[in-house]
Amino acid sequence: MKHRWRNISSVLYPLIAFSILVILWQTQVINKVFSVDSQILPQPFHIIGVMNDNLGKMADDIWSTLSSVLIGLLIGSLLGYSLAIIAALFPVGGKGGISLVTAFNAVPIIALTPVFMNLTKIGGGSSDFRSMLAKILVITVVSMSSMSITAYRGLTELKPFSKDLLLSYACNKRTILFKLRIPNSISYVFTALKIGIPTAVITSVVSEYFTESTVGVGYQIKANINLMQFSTAWSYIFVACIMGILLYMLLMLISGITLRHRKS
Repeated sequence: MKHRWRNISSVLYPLIAFSILVILWQTQVINKVFSVDSQILPQPFHIIGVMNDNLGKMADDIWSTLSSVLIGLLIGSLLGYSLAIIAALFPVGGKGGISLVTAFNAVPIIALTPVFMNLTKIGGGSSDFRSMLAKILVITVVSMSSMSITAYRGLTELKPFSKDLLLSYACNKRTILFKLRIPNSISYVFTALKIGIPTAVITSVVSEYFTESTVGVGYQIKANINLMQFSTAWSYIFVACIMGILLYMLLMLISGITLRHRKS
């Protein structure tokens, strides 16, 4: 009974807090408290109405941002996990690689995007292609860090005496990797992705502020703010939030199915 209530409360309390926030926002209490004009901070229902009216026009922008998030997250996660495996098998040089990736992750997104934009100009191509490539590269760098560090823990923090048991069976490094290290790291991979998905969405949106392309959720937020179209800008902010929430919920569903037997 206690465990069931814990599961219910983990959903109920955030839902209550969100409902209170929406009510205060819709009744313009937040506008009055912070002395913000309703044009700059429109009501939620008005924003949803604008989003519904412009959903067809948003399709290209949503797809541009979503595709860069998925591609960059996939490449960054694969590279980060590969680096974690190298670090687990060869600790002397591998840990240096993880430290280097972590150092790259400390560079602000607004600094990485212009650098990658200039690098993509070397190969030529259209501005849309260069902008997409630059976004993917930035997301890849950001995703590599969390995946490599978290996956490395999963590959090295093994159950007591499990590795010694396999060594007593004369198992080599390859057998230990596939039979022990990788299975042990699966839950850690999902933990890294829980961090990586919202970070990738934020990175893509922020990167679009500095790209040459005129397509993307982040670009439309900037453009509509410059045009004083705050309702439209807020609708794109809502779209970015929904995108991150849906991707996170999909990950949680996959994680629950994958780790179901392990939890039991």
